[in-house]
Amino acid sequence: MPDSIVLLSGGLDSTVVLARALAEGREPLALSFRYGQRHSRELESAQTIAAHYGVPHKVMDLDLSALNSSLVHEDEELPEGRSEDEMGQDIPSTYVPARNIILLSIAAGMCESIGGEAVYIGANSVDYSGYPDCRAEFFQAYEDMLSVGTRSGVEGEPLSIETPILFLSKEEIVRLGIELEAPLEMTWSCYRGETKACGRCDSCALRLKGFEDAGLKDPVEYEVVQ
Repeated sequence: MPDSIVLLSGGLDSTVVLARALAEGREPLALSFRYGQRHSRELESAQTIAAHYGVPHKVMDLDLSALNSSLVHEDEELPEGRSEDEMGQDIPSTYVPARNIILLSIAAGMCESIGGEAVYIGANSVDYSGYPDCRAEFFQAYEDMLSVGTRSGVEGEPLSIETPILFLSKEEIVRLGIELEAPLEMTWSCYRGETKACGRCDSCALRLKGFEDAGLKDPVEYEVVQ
């Protein structure tokens, strides 16, 4: 029986978090969402990664298309070609309103249902702090809410929200992934779902910089490397 839930998008960060949970001796269930995102490429990666580790994997359908975000509306322009400084100046169009609140709520409910202890999420607040739901104060507030809003909480055994890469740079995340022998070649971080990663969107730019800073070559193929 799984003892935890790992939110697995199929990207670099969540894959490293899954590897970390396994290294800690957890027996996780990997949980992914088909929420109306622009492509299914990342879900294909999530399925491949879960199979690689031999962990149970559940994909849930969730319609977030009513929310305003360029990740769920193809007619909205994705941010591309921005510097790291520019990325940290505002909340980008790729922000999906309340997404982590929604996904964590489902994950917490599932975790409590299976008698689990923790929900792992690959949130990061260092290299890309534009998202308000990727900050330490958010996760502390969320844990506080679970302690009073769930049966496990009021019975004195509240679920924990584990954020093992929250304060790591992208370089440090890459290095941790290598150390844990995570299958980084299977991951997908690009906002687009083409055969190759675009190399231009914010997510690609941060990922490429992380590998460059680590002195390593990203095993994923790109259309362009800026």
